[in-house]
Amino acid sequence: MPDAQNLYRKQFNETPTHLVRAPGRLELLGNHTDYNEGLVMAIAVDRYIQIASSPRADGKIDVVSDSFPGRESFSVNEFSKNAAAPWADYVKGVLAQLRQRGIHFSGFKAAVAGDIPMGAGMSSSAALEVATALTVRRLYPFSLTSSGTTLPPQRNAQGELPPISAGEKLHFAKLCQAAENQFVGVRSGLLDQISSLFGKAAHVMSIDFRFLTVELAPVIGEAIIVCNSGVKHSLVGGEYNELRENCESAARKLSAKSLRSVELSDLEANKARLTQREYECAKHVVSEIRGVVAAERALRADDHRQFGELMIQSHQSSRDLLKNSTKELDLLVELARKHPGCLGARLTGGGFGGATINLVAHHQAESFMKHIAGEYEKQTGIKTHPLVCQIVDGAA
Repeated sequence: MPDAQNLYRKQFNETPTHLVRAPGRLELLGNHTDYNEGLVMAIAVDRYIQIASSPRADGKIDVVSDSFPGRESFSVNEFSKNAAAPWADYVKGVLAQLRQRGIHFSGFKAAVAGDIPMGAGMSSSAALEVATALTVRRLYPFSLTSSGTTLPPQRNAQGELPPISAGEKLHFAKLCQAAENQFVGVRSGLLDQISSLFGKAAHVMSIDFRFLTVELAPVIGEAIIVCNSGVKHSLVGGEYNELRENCESAARKLSAKSLRSVELSDLEANKARLTQREYECAKHVVSEIRGVVAAERALRADDHRQFGELMIQSHQSSRDLLKNSTKELDLLVELARKHPGCLGARLTGGGFGGATINLVAHHQAESFMKHIAGEYEKQTGIKTHPLVCQIVDGAA
């Protein structure tokens, strides 16, 4: 568990006033379907970004991180990028969005600590965004609405704020998404932020991105194991934006509001209207949404093997159509499928590196992790340390 409070004491020589934490997330199924108004199955996991903070009255903000050197200092009225501290863009982007919505806040000191593995598809960036928004709420209470803000929440006798409602959580998610889209420059969907906010221990989230609803189902009874490929995973370079542009272009040419509205038969009948790349991206998304529907049925029927098979089919589609896999991720999935305890495996997150998520029988989890670590290093020379992830509650 990260220790932002201790980092804060070391950096600022005082005890912090507040502590918040936001979990990372894993996508079980639904790769690149969120921004196509599709369906996703996701979980919040026990890897966190913590922020310890205290207010200050001089209008300045000082932020430090346990993962990057130096201290980032700036005014509450000026949020500009610093090439020497790109990690702070996620903090500044959230602050800029709060300011745009008319939310008043003054200065503060904050220490950021985390144990979300970089590039493992758990979205440390969204967790940092969510933790930043909740930190400002703790320091300078506010309520978000669709039109901006309303009367702030009142603290109780213990100084605690009331929990955030489901409706307001969606506003927080959209604010954090806007920070990533507009300030950082990644045209991400809402998946990462919603997952960090809405997670529930021992439950899978079924998220509908057309209607922005979240349903919870008790989790299936296998171990969730993440295997990091050791290959850098970065969406800022443009790959994510390119995939999104191809999906949106395909929907326009098919006269659809989004690919959620497209049936596979209609796509095949109108293939000639699309470029090859648009067709491939669209076919993946349309098929992936159908796969999530089938996976929800399998979960309700307690059919774990069918659920795992749908994970494997999802990876194959990502590899062959979306083309956001890598040879290392493909190898990890191949190795996983050779182990008798593995029910399903696929890449997770945006792809282009990163990690795989694996559904493994509990009693064979240790054997599976040793198998993956040994065989992957033997074939690539890269050490990987598989992680067993627990499903946890959302940010608080």
